Amino acid sequence: MTESRPDWWPPLLKAAEAARPPVIGRVIADHLLPYEEADARTASVLVLLKDDEHGPSVLLQQRAATLRHHPGEVAFPGGGAEPGDADAAATALREAAEELAVDPSTVVIGRSLPTLWIPVSGFAVTPVLALWARPHQVAPQAASEVAAAHQVPLPLLADPASRGTVPFPSGRSGPGFQIAGVPLIWGFTAGVLSWLLDLGGWARPWDTGRTMELERH
Repeated sequence: MTESRPDWWPPLLKAAEAARPPVIGRVIADHLLPYEEADARTASVLVLLKDDEHGPSVLLQQRAATLRHHPGEVAFPGGGAEPGDADAAATALREAAEELAVDPSTVVIGRSLPTLWIPVSGFAVTPVLALWARPHQVAPQAASEVAAAHQVPLPLLADPASRGTVPFPSGRSGPGFQIAGVPLIWGFTAGVLSWLLDLGGWARPWDTGRTMELERH
């Protein structure tokens, strides 16, 4: 693939090369608990970035409201590894293709970020940074799993007016993002997005004392 790379891509990869798991509120600290690899369920997510007129944007998806786990929540494309997957990137690409019909040939894999441990689900999740060199239309492939796709500009995520802290039912808390037309982004996804903004140098000071409440069902 010979497509040109945006100016922000090489610095992001350089920062990712030296990245260490962040501490962004207590929720991310909890993700760093020690674990035995034999006991973990391996998964990865695709942090797929494309260059838009006003800067980079990221592809997210909204989970179906009928799912048993995390219904209606916003997440990255991704999921559990399968025996035929060569590595974390292969898992992320396969899942993005199955969930949103992302064509793997249009994606340039950059670098995997350090794996994050999610005790509540038992997953060890690797975020895979990727550049969408030839973006195309995507759509949910199974309504029972994915309700919608969202292309979210990073400058909008970095806007202090979009950011806050979300108290979890468990008593923990973590970063949150409220974007027009998108459900509240919180939990693991918000933590990785906050990490991404820091790595790319896009983060701006924001009010960590601003509370964003989860919708009660």
